Amino acid sequence: MPSDFKLSCVLFDLDGTLVDTAPDLIASLNRALTAHGLTAVAPEAIRPFISYGGGAMVRESVGADTDPELQAAILKTMLDHYQSNIAEYTVFFSGMAETLRIIEARGLKWGVVTNKRKRFTDPLMAALKLTARAACIVSGDTTANSKPHPEPMLEACRQAGVRPQECVYIGDAIHDIAAGKNARMKTLAALYGYLKPGDTPETWGADALIASPEQIPTWIESLTCR
Repeated sequence: MPSDFKLSCVLFDLDGTLVDTAPDLIASLNRALTAHGLTAVAPEAIRPFISYGGGAMVRESVGADTDPELQAAILKTMLDHYQSNIAEYTVFFSGMAETLRIIEARGLKWGVVTNKRKRFTDPLMAALKLTARAACIVSGDTTANSKPHPEPMLEACRQAGVRPQECVYIGDAIHDIAAGKNARMKTLAALYGYLKPGDTPETWGADALIASPEQIPTWIESLTCR
């Protein structure tokens, strides 16, 4: 890492990085599956696909060759239920609440860049009492392009009033790291997130691999010791 790197803002992916939304998303998926006469799925089988959206969760549950109209109906039922139960079981990953406090205490800004749609992002952030604390909140439909395109990353910088070169982006999927790199940000791969079978985060090109949120302040601290 260049010795002249100046960190101004820490940006997070939402699902699987900042907060553990899996319990609510999987509960909504299983509610939808049973509503359409199908068998509920085991959480551990679907959790790795959360970072790729509700459609991916449905396809993995019912099979990609299932009638597209049925898949669409299941997805709608799932998302409608999820919107009405946005934060019933969602919690911070262990150590993340303290990590945010440390970031704020250091005078750094932080924000969220997610491919989650605004209809879910905004009420979730509000339910977790994070809206006013975040310097920026960029959803999958905030900009014309979503990750891995750099546009949402640049929009986050515009909202936060920082330069991309002063940011680090933390995410748990290859498209997160690609988005950060495409915007010329530093990147950290969250190994504690929703990694898929066969994922090889060590090959994604991130500046570091983070096994837990507690390692984020340590990484930040290392910048001040250069």
